[in-house]
Amino acid sequence: MRIIAHVDMDAFYAAVEARSNPDLRGKPVVVGADPKAGHGRGVVTAASYEARRYGIRSATPISRAWRLAEAARRRGDPETIFVRDNRALYREVSQRIMTFLAGRADLFEEASIDEAYLDLSSLGSFDAAVEHARALKAEIGAAEGLTCSVGLGPNKLIAKIASDREKPDGLTVVRPEAVQEFLDGLAIRVIPGIGPKSEKFLHQQGIRTIRELRGVERDRLVEWFGRWGEGLHARARGLSESPVSNEGEPKSVGEQETFEIDTLDADFILERARELARSVFARVDRHGFRAFRTVTVTVRFANFMTFNRSHTPREQLASEEAAAPRSGRRAH
Repeated sequence: MRIIAHVDMDAFYAAVEARSNPDLRGKPVVVGADPKAGHGRGVVTAASYEARRYGIRSATPISRAWRLAEAARRRGDPETIFVRDNRALYREVSQRIMTFLAGRADLFEEASIDEAYLDLSSLGSFDAAVEHARALKAEIGAAEGLTCSVGLGPNKLIAKIASDREKPDGLTVVRPEAVQEFLDGLAIRVIPGIGPKSEKFLHQQGIRTIRELRGVERDRLVEWFGRWGEGLHARARGLSESPVSNEGEPKSVGEQETFEIDTLDADFILERARELARSVFARVDRHGFRAFRTVTVTVRFANFMTFNRSHTPREQLASEEAAAPRSGRRAH
């Protein structure tokens, strides 16, 4: 029996800032570019849960975040505090947490700077895994003063969806026999890979819940979405064979993001490319690599048309600053 945990740090960047400055605790905090009184460029890197209540999310243009914060202030809500990100600090904290988690599982996979998968199958039962997860949460809290949410399930897909159900500081358990019941009432947007455009399309077909999606034949999904439809058919049934893998040296490291709103705004896209490059290099650094050679950018449009562009310069790349401009040029 597979038992997989997905550990997701809660509002990680904002939480680290609040830990460093107790005056920020419990307040709306936005980490990212300088808003410049509503005229700033760039995007939000992270937002505390208090700021999210104002509609501010990761990747929100910083100028829009400022307007949302000002609107909340005028309503009498607490004032939002904007903080420039401190990437070196976030990496340092993340590395300690990832090292700790890697030592608490048979197999460990770092998914990003603030989330990881753990294979806990050797514990033998979900009851034992629940106790283990509680201990992990307590140890991270004691050592770092931060909270995380954990999802437990029979595969990575279910564990990831579960970890988001009771944020912050949650623990959600989905046993194998309860997978379909757990999924059926959820909105289709919780399935990884379903972004705003595909969600809108499915809504137009009268499909809003995973239960309704499960009723669509595989061939119809393939007709709508191409090969991706096959994976969507499996995900609607809670099926995933993707392993938790920490075996061998990784050959590539990547990050991806589905924008909440379709956009052709070059400044916004390039800023997100730089942000993804920073996240990728943080993982490259943690793997102990000193340099890398090829940068690949994949772009998927609203109609699911996908393009890949790669660039291998003469010199090896050794920093996020070197990679980001190239990823930007590839995007063009």
